[in-house]
Amino acid sequence: MAAQSTGARKWWGLVAIALGVSMIVVDTTIVNVITPSVIEDLGINSSQAQWIQESYAIVFAAMLLVFGRLADLVGARRIFAAGVVVFGVTSLLAGLAPNGEVLILARFLQGVGGAMLLPTSLSLLNQTFSGKERGQAFAVWGSTIGAATAVGPVIGGWLSEHASWRWAFGINVPLVVLIFILTLMFIAPSPRTAGRVDIPGALLSITGLGALAFGLVEGRTYGWVTAKNGHTDVAGLSPVLLALLAGALLLALFAWRQTRLSRGDGQPLMDTRLFRISSFRNGNIATVIIGLGEFGIIAVLPLWLQFTLDYSSLQAGVALLPLAIGSFVASGMSFALAEKLSALTLVRLGLALEAVALAGLGVVAATTTAPWWSIASTLFVYGIGVGFATAQVTNVVLADVPATEAGQGSGIQSTFRQLGSALGIAVLTTLFFSTLSHDIKDALGGGQLPPGQVDKLAAAVTDSAGAAIAPLAGDPGTAAVADAAREAMANGIAIGSYVAAGLLALGVLATVLIPARPARSSREDEPVDQLAH
Repeated sequence: MAAQSTGARKWWGLVAIALGVSMIVVDTTIVNVITPSVIEDLGINSSQAQWIQESYAIVFAAMLLVFGRLADLVGARRIFAAGVVVFGVTSLLAGLAPNGEVLILARFLQGVGGAMLLPTSLSLLNQTFSGKERGQAFAVWGSTIGAATAVGPVIGGWLSEHASWRWAFGINVPLVVLIFILTLMFIAPSPRTAGRVDIPGALLSITGLGALAFGLVEGRTYGWVTAKNGHTDVAGLSPVLLALLAGALLLALFAWRQTRLSRGDGQPLMDTRLFRISSFRNGNIATVIIGLGEFGIIAVLPLWLQFTLDYSSLQAGVALLPLAIGSFVASGMSFALAEKLSALTLVRLGLALEAVALAGLGVVAATTTAPWWSIASTLFVYGIGVGFATAQVTNVVLADVPATEAGQGSGIQSTFRQLGSALGIAVLTTLFFSTLSHDIKDALGGGQLPPGQVDKLAAAVTDSAGAAIAPLAGDPGTAAVADAAREAMANGIAIGSYVAAGLLALGVLATVLIPARPARSSREDEPVDQLAH
């Protein structure tokens, strides 16, 4: 009876973990659909809109190592519970934001809460489940991410139409209360290790990633190499180029410091000895590549659906629902396939399906009249791929990490995942808006309009993230501009889909470096050096 009770508590604990993960993922994607409403309500431009997405993703990635380390030091459950509270408070701030600046600040702070939840969720799964149940728990965890990615836009779309975009953040508050109660009731206290946090290393990683994010997001605004549009420069160079160079230097110093501390008696934020484990090292390389291609396109799909295909906010959210359905289907299939296929095989299968689906989406998007069923079918296949790959790549990466290093290993793996995702969102969003601006100028630059007016019209569409298309279409004098903008937006989605598909195909190739079978079938409290191979 006691064993059954313990088993029940484990799975109720998994519910708390899955809800926590779904909450932070939903807040990554829910913004995609509510962005037009936020732009209209707060009067922000496309660069600010991009920061509302990127601020959360970058801080999320930058803080994961810190909280992964803290999870080992003070216990994963404590950090998870504290993260739930932080996320609730910052969600309330986002929902009450009076302007774009406060909303961006709230999203920065939300990223801190998210960073407290993700690595500790993995650590809690590691400490709670083992053997076959561990694979099943990771399948639920990964499918939750895939489903939440698509459910977020549906919720955001419904709230934008029937209530307010502010409730997209407000609904987190009651969910936070539920998760906090379940955590205290059903998740066992976590083991702790002695040590401290490498503060200089944390500052190097956070500032390095921040500088990298600024460069990727603001390149089209300030210029990639030389300053443009009258922006401040240093010796003629754009601040973006300087930020990218500074980011690369800071991250190189971070890597050097962590390697030095790992070799000596120091206490690194990222124990580089873990990278001696082949599955961990090569799995994380694949994870970054996967993150680059996996979710960046989802950030701009709602803009195409609403401003090119004339979907409402709710319809745009529902259009992404097949992704969630596909992810749930993959979750059910994973339980049966786990008996026949290894976790690594499921990762490769998932990535292949994602790449094929995104290539298909590129074909579908290369028109302004894409039928709904073609969008739904490609996203359904994409969702199946996400359900397989996202869950099992974590299982593969952490398979040989000792239990005593679970928090740090989870933090590193989560950092690589989120770093890839954040950079993917930045790169693909920048690519989308750059294509949009370029194609509009190209279509209108035949001499019928003065160059200054062409630039002004292109900027109006780009800065509004496409919201200006409808007013332009309503005026007979500018209807041709609206048509050009719709074509440009469709082309931006098509190019972004092909690029993302290519990155995922590269991710499949990267998995070749991962050992076909884990070196150990179970985790034990054994030194890292003895697990290296």
